[in-house]
This record gives sequence, C-alpha cells and structure tokens, in this order.
Amino acid sequence: MIIKTLNTIIIEDSETQRTIITKLVKEHPNLNLIADYRNGILALNSIRENQVDLILLDIELPMVSGFEFLESLEKPPLIILISEKADYALKAFDYDITDYLHKPIERTRFYTAIDRALSKQINLTRINDKEEFVYVTVNLQKKKVFLNSIKWIQAFGDYIKLVTTEGNFLVLSTMKAFLNRMPENQFVRVHKSFIVNVNKVDNWSANKVEIDGTKLPMSRSRKDELEKILTTS
Repeated sequence: MIIKTLNTIIIEDSETQRTIITKLVKEHPNLNLIADYRNGILALNSIRENQVDLILLDIELPMVSGFEFLESLEKPPLIILISEKADYALKAFDYDITDYLHKPIERTRFYTAIDRALSKQINLTRINDKEEFVYVTVNLQKKKVFLNSIKWIQAFGDYIKLVTTEGNFLVLSTMKAFLNRMPENQFVRVHKSFIVNVNKVDNWSANKVEIDGTKLPMSRSRKDELEKILTTS
C-alpha cells in the first residue's frame, strides 16, 4: 500500500524559520502538518500520541540539540535535518537521515528532499508488506505464507482455503480464528464464506468484489466497511 501523504512535524526554534517551513509543508500536496514546535522536548508527546511519518528537524535547538533529540527516539520516523551550517552535513548522515537542508531553504530543494522522503517511505512499506507472514499447517507441515501473497480466503467446511499468488492451501481453521491473526484493515470479511485482502481488490459493487478477474460474493451489510477502508487507504 503506497503512502500518499506523510504526517509531518516541524521542530525549529526560530519563529521566522518555522513560519517559512510551515508554509512549504502546507503547500506540498503529499504532506500533512500535525504541528510545529520550538524545541524537541515539546515535540516528544506529539510523536508518542500521533502517527508521525516525517520530522523536519533543526540541528541547533535550545536545551536538546537535533542530534541529541534523534538519539532519544527508539524508532525514528523519516528525518530531514535542517541547519545554517554545512559543517554538520557529514555527521548528519551517520544518523540514517533522509536529507539535509541548508538554510535559507529553497522551494525547489525542499521539494527534492520531500520526493526522497516519499520514495523512502514507499520502499519501507513494500519491504514491510513482503516481510509480514503467517505460519499455517498444510499437509501436516508448517508453511510460511506471506500476507501480501494472499488474495482471498474461502470457508471450506472445517477448513479454510487460502488463495494466494503462490497457489491454494487448505488450512484447518475457522474464518474468525484466522481473521483474528491478520493485521487490522488489511483483511476484511465480505461474506460469511469469504475474506479478502483489501490490497488485492480491483473492483467492487453492492454485492460483488473482483480480484484478478474473479468475482466474489459480498453481503450488502459488509459493503460499507470494505468501502471505507478502500477509500481511506
């Protein structure tokens, strides 16, 4: 699933620079500004309470420097460092940052940095999709099934059938039990006999879902749930 927007916060002690950066963020179609802060300490609660994808971080901050702030984060999001001094550039890339912007920030250079952040986020998302998997028992053997390979799941008596890009597999399980093992909002039950991977849905209507040319039945009562997920992802 490709991220269309990056939830962004700005950490910059200069009010003038915050205003300039805020304007650039608000003008960019792929950025959603959560908030701006004059120091890293004020920003920490926002990072804990919100899904933050990108931080535009000044290095020279009061109390805690940008580098010290980065070291305090357990799982840093994408980081674009900002500074008036080019001297920090070499040290900056020891922190696996996305880009380094030198003040005054030019609009074209800012957009280049955001393009890099978007590309990096898409690649990270694709890697995570590939790495997510579940172990199931098939013919008395444990098999690793990557979640992104599953197209849909069908009730099959006391079993369920996993229809995947790698083939079909019968697994002894109930639909409810298997769905409980899946990531929220990636797999949706659209019918008493069918669960679909929302990332694989090509088309849908009031009573059908289409995946790779196969039309699956959908209960009318399930349409709103599927449609909400598909139109907000």
